[in-house]
Amino acid sequence: MAGGLLSAGGIQSMGKPFSSPSKFNLNYAPHLGMFAHHAGNDPLAQLEFMAQQGFRSFEDNEMRGRPLEVQQKLARAMESLDLQMGVFVAHKIYWNEPNLSSGDLGKLREFLDDIKTSVEVARRVNAKWMTVVPGHLDLKMSMGYQTANVVEALKQATSILEPHGLVMVLEPLNFRDHPGLFLTGSAQAFEICKAVDSPACKILFDIYHQQIQEGNLIPNIENCWNEIEYFQIGDNPGRKEPTTGEINYKNVLKFIHDKGYDGILGMEHGNSISGREGEIALLKAYQMVDDF
Repeated sequence: MAGGLLSAGGIQSMGKPFSSPSKFNLNYAPHLGMFAHHAGNDPLAQLEFMAQQGFRSFEDNEMRGRPLEVQQKLARAMESLDLQMGVFVAHKIYWNEPNLSSGDLGKLREFLDDIKTSVEVARRVNAKWMTVVPGHLDLKMSMGYQTANVVEALKQATSILEPHGLVMVLEPLNFRDHPGLFLTGSAQAFEICKAVDSPACKILFDIYHQQIQEGNLIPNIENCWNEIEYFQIGDNPGRKEPTTGEINYKNVLKFIHDKGYDGILGMEHGNSISGREGEIALLKAYQMVDDF
């Protein structure tokens, strides 16, 4: 947990690989640990390093589970560094058994209680978006019934989120890394968002997952555009930074930019090379694919 890593002193980084911050066209959001070899283990120093390199946002899947005092310290640091908070995971995800798809009332109550807790987390860290994964398929139930159950659960969640101006973003995940999940494709996420019909329920289009699941990235982004609220990045194979795999990230990101997207793109991937050298390679990769 980050609580043991927060220093009592000020924010101080251990060095910068570039003399001036990058001027990125798009709003990329790193996560903790991505630049630890330059900034050290203190999360506050890592946030400062991100800002020094020209990043304007930060995402943290684990934020909901961090101690209250850690959330507060990270929020103050983001405010002082003018970093926007990206997504955090809003609820317990069921990787191996059905929850929202099953229609089980106990699982539904648990999900809605988690959403209520996440409203407080979002308020505390000045976040707008939270990730929702509907969980595993119910293999004993027809897909139509499962979809109806998921839509109903999400509609109830939107009634909690809408008054606060918050958005849950549904993330389809690929069959290889997460076999058996209910939500996998961009068209399926689009259909569900249309059925829920709320500004509080949109799509998180993870480019890594959708390259594996379905490919055809630019046409699918185009088709889903009005329901996409957030992007995440990772190259395939390997789930490392852009330029390390098969995805033509320069073209994909230029398309997103030319469409007028002004939201966050979370850097939800690892570094392909370890140590300081790998962190410099990551920064250079983003400079390269953002150069359009």
